[in-house]
Amino acid sequence: MNIAQYILNDVKPLSVSDNVKEAQLVFNQLTFSHIPIMENGIYIGCISETDTHCFDAEKDIYDYRYALEQFFVREQTNWIDVLEAFAQNSANIMPILNDKNDYIGYYELNDIIQVFNDTPFLHELGSVLVVEKGVKDYSFSEICQIVESNNGRLLGAFISNVERDIVQVTMKLNNVILNEVVQSFRRYSYNIVSEFAEDTYMQNLKERSEYLDKYLNI
Repeated sequence: MNIAQYILNDVKPLSVSDNVKEAQLVFNQLTFSHIPIMENGIYIGCISETDTHCFDAEKDIYDYRYALEQFFVREQTNWIDVLEAFAQNSANIMPILNDKNDYIGYYELNDIIQVFNDTPFLHELGSVLVVEKGVKDYSFSEICQIVESNNGRLLGAFISNVERDIVQVTMKLNNVILNEVVQSFRRYSYNIVSEFAEDTYMQNLKERSEYLDKYLNI
């Protein structure tokens, strides 16, 4: 998916020769978490809003070069990796450099999130199912086989959690009777994490348990 259309240049980077007060004014006018900083036409990092309001407004940004955060993505970086870069750096603006390390613009977080929102995983109607299994025992090929063997279609899947050697996989399915898929996953020793009304297996167990309790209390 090409995200070049989302490259922006509305806000120009500041220079290390600009004073901190100018950066503070920019942050007061915008909702950016960071502003790109240039030195002699070269991108050297971003200054954060939090840091800016702690600095002496009369000093130059150059005096605080040590506080700049050196994060960026490349022009050809995949949108998923761009989204990851946003998360890793707790930023809502992401500088973009080309292969020659020239600054060419920035991405805004909301635009990249919209790209994700437009994917079939979120955009199309379907059922979300969360399963878990040992990290050495699960495989995406097996997960796909289970879904497709029940005439289902996988719209997307990702590892949503890893804890104590247990992998949790979140998937979205379309054109499928979810209860049949769930029973198949159980036969392959997957634990079902998500809850849903169609899970008649758990409902039947609950009803049998309640009947047994009632019988024993007679």
